[in-house]
Amino acid sequence: MVTTTFHALKEWAVAVTALEAGKTIMLLRKGGIHERNGRFQVVHDEILLYPTYEHQQPFLLKPEYANLVYPVTPGWHPETIRIGSWAKITDIFPVCDQLIVNALLPFHIWNEHFISDRLKWKAPQPLYILLLRTYNLSQVREIPYLPEYGGCKSWIHLDETINLQGAEPALSDSTYRQLVAEIRNIVGDKFYAPCV
Repeated sequence: MVTTTFHALKEWAVAVTALEAGKTIMLLRKGGIHERNGRFQVVHDEILLYPTYEHQQPFLLKPEYANLVYPVTPGWHPETIRIGSWAKITDIFPVCDQLIVNALLPFHIWNEHFISDRLKWKAPQPLYILLLRTYNLSQVREIPYLPEYGGCKSWIHLDETINLQGAEPALSDSTYRQLVAEIRNIVGDKFYAPCV
């Protein structure tokens, strides 16, 4: 396990908060506009969670999460970014089957509209289901925003290294294992089927 890192995954702030609180272990990704080959790829599996605000849309979230989002103008970002957690990506499932994705609805923060929208966008490409074991840092860091952190990309390198020692898991080992088992049971081996 790493003890320091500067690798970060950008994700909606509301999702980062849910991961840190142990409300979810799941992210859904298709990839940003500036991803290599236009596809989402996991570049690092132990990453800091970098909260973003610009693209958060309340109408794509379940009601209990929609109320936590305040829309911002395009290009807006805070002057400092709160880095409060890191995560180990333990599982990656590329899924194309709408029924499987619908069955996973209880495990994440998004609503049916988001799922349908994500599956239709770049339809030949799968929707990537990421399972994250999240750890809350012993000391939250506030780092200055830099222009290179902006843009529609999933992965960034922070300008400074963050110490991960002393971080506490958002969920117990047994709870995390149970959730992963339930999700794997839903996904089964069907996720290997190619998208049409």
